[in-house]
Formats: sequence, C-alpha cells, structure tokens
Amino acid sequence: MTAPVPEASAAAVHRALLDREETVAAAESLTAGLFCATLASVPGASATLRGGAVVYATDLKSTLAGVPADLLAAHGPVSPETAAALAEGIRARCGTTWGVGLTGAAGPDPVDGHRPGRVYLGLSDGARTDVAELDLSGDRQAVRAGAVAAAFDRLLARLG
Repeated sequence: MTAPVPEASAAAVHRALLDREETVAAAESLTAGLFCATLASVPGASATLRGGAVVYATDLKSTLAGVPADLLAAHGPVSPETAAALAEGIRARCGTTWGVGLTGAAGPDPVDGHRPGRVYLGLSDGARTDVAELDLSGDRQAVRAGAVAAAFDRLLARLG
C-alpha cells in the first residue's frame, strides 16, 4: 500500500511561509529528500525552500546536518534526540526560519531495534523544537509518504 505524496499540504505550507516571509530546510534520513522534493514541486517554492540534506548514512547526520557525534553515539540515528538535532542543525546550517528533521525505520527490517514505521519528526524555529513520535503502517513508500505528510501537517499547524 502506497500513500499519496501530499502536494496540497506542501502548497499550503508554501503559502503560509510566504505570508510570514519565512523559509524552511530539511535534514532527511528515511525520506531521502522526499520532503524537499514535494515542496519544490510547488510553483515558486524557491521563495520558501532554502535547501536540505539527505542524511541516510549515520555519519552524514553529523557532518552535513550538525548532529553532535556524541549525541549519535548515545542515542543512535533513530531517536527523538536525533530528530531534534537534525531540525536544529539544518535550520542553522541553511539559515532558515524553520528546520525539519526526519529519521526512522521505513522497513521492511527494524533499524537499531526500532520497528518498521517508527518515525521521529523534529521541527525547530530556533526558539522551540518539537519532536513527534509516529507509528506508521504500510510498505516503505507508505511510511516515507506518511512521514512527509506528517511533517507538512505539523509545520502548517505551527505556522498557524
């Protein structure tokens, strides 16, 4: 089962960011750039999407997104702490208002003891970082699409 990619949610986030004159960047592990690609599909996205990093490999979470190596050693690549650090790090590195961090297990196998469908979503505006723990179902594509949909929904909620 494959969930649809949330283009309408991406367009709503883009409009809300435009209205506030704000920008976003994402550090994506299990979604491998799907959040950024979905937002980039919205006409005019260059006004709100500054960039991002695909940090599929654990070491890239540190080198590209600024997650402290000691945090990764203590909590692993799939954890609430890592999701928060991804969001904070990519926001700072890309100079954006908002940072999104996505990490988890898309399946079919567990990752570091986390069952397929377990996703951690970090969202940071520099003053506050929220982390959501998601339990998604379906195949790899459904989990990845569900994680991206949740990221757009939560960002839209924070944008008001």
